[in-house]
Amino acid sequence: MTSAEPARAGSGRPRQLSLRRQLLLWLLLPQLVLWLGAAFLAYKLTLAYANEVIDRTLAKSSSALARQVKPFGNGFYVDFPRAARDVLEQDPDDRVYYMVSSPPEAFLLGEPAMPRPPASVSAPLRETFFYNGKLGKLDVRVAAQYLPAGTPEHPDLMLVQVAKSRTLSAELARRILLDMGLPLLLLILLTSVLVWAGVSRGLSPLRSLRRTVEDRTPRDLAPIEIDNAPAEVRTLATAINTLLDEVHSQVAQQRRFIADAAHQLRTPLAGLKSQTELVQAELAEAAPDLPLAQRQLGQVETSVARSIRLVNQLLALARAEPEAGLQFAALDLAALAREVAAEAVPRALAAGLDLGLEGEEGALPVQGHAGLLRELVANLLDNAISYTPRGGEVTLWLAREGAQVRLEVRDNGPGIPVDERERVFGRFYRGSAEGKGKGCGLGLAIVQEIARRHGASVSLGDNPGGGLRVCLLLPLAATPPH
Repeated sequence: MTSAEPARAGSGRPRQLSLRRQLLLWLLLPQLVLWLGAAFLAYKLTLAYANEVIDRTLAKSSSALARQVKPFGNGFYVDFPRAARDVLEQDPDDRVYYMVSSPPEAFLLGEPAMPRPPASVSAPLRETFFYNGKLGKLDVRVAAQYLPAGTPEHPDLMLVQVAKSRTLSAELARRILLDMGLPLLLLILLTSVLVWAGVSRGLSPLRSLRRTVEDRTPRDLAPIEIDNAPAEVRTLATAINTLLDEVHSQVAQQRRFIADAAHQLRTPLAGLKSQTELVQAELAEAAPDLPLAQRQLGQVETSVARSIRLVNQLLALARAEPEAGLQFAALDLAALAREVAAEAVPRALAAGLDLGLEGEEGALPVQGHAGLLRELVANLLDNAISYTPRGGEVTLWLAREGAQVRLEVRDNGPGIPVDERERVFGRFYRGSAEGKGKGCGLGLAIVQEIARRHGASVSLGDNPGGGLRVCLLLPLAATPPH
């Protein structure tokens, strides 16, 4: 990837091979390389031995032929009966070619097209030498020797050559290689199967450890137990257990801090709110002509109420985090929604709103945490009541939808612009709609976090009558609530 090319998500690092593949690669690849090297070396050795056998045969044939050629006066006498020729030429696939000549050009007997010895070859008289050549289109191996001829007054040379095709030696080498190589290949395949089985068996403790970790929920921080595992896997499990213990300690410390902070914050805030209400009541009785002081105390009371609401929402958000240990159970979402709606009626009446509950009759079982789901519904109703103008309507609607339960909170307030509907789920984000400043920007963040914990989805839409429609889809439980 060049510097000018934008990096894609997940492409920052090259994909690494699994440990199994690396082990198999490092174990089997050298075997394959060694087998190929051994096959090549065996072929070369076999070909060399086959050529050596052929060279010996050719050397004997050339010596036997040389003995049949004898000087006779100024010429040569060749005692080469027809039967001997038939023996040399009887096998067309392994024919022996021969030629007797007196260099440079005097042909006496045999195959006239026999290749001449290379100019670089020089050998003593009566000593056999070998070279490769071509007889027409045929590659041949030639054994030759020079013999003295003529008279002392007129010395001469005689060249005896015997040749055989090189095809037979190559074929012999290939057959020997196949006879040796195939059993070795089968042995390597069997070894590869055994190596694969051994690697799989050796990595089984790692697979067991992986399944153990994958089956864990984020709330399960108990130590991992690995029985009959090698020392390396036990060391890894010990390191993971040490990390889990540290995480458990951090989570426990965080929970204690949240509980202590909640206690330390809620108690003085509740006392301050009570004192503000008492002072405001006393001022109203003793000095009704001090509206400015009453308004200031009202603002103080509103700020204290918002602080209490913020603390409660922060605690609810902390409980909704994945690290919080929660136990889910089957419960009736319809009954829970009715209870939360009944608790919100006084506030809705004080705000001049019509709060209603509609939808399907009967139980709607879901699997979840009652406290978190209660907080979810309460936050949705609280948002709707806070942002709906006086005289408006807020409706809580529930119904079955296939294998899910649909919960909707509808209002006829200002709604949320489409371009802000994703951002309002962020923490401490407050939109630009009417009523800004009433909330803390945590309501919908809490709703989304609780929905994720329950495997649910939450979406925002337009209410047909104007306003906002918040839709929540939760999986329907298979077992009814107790």
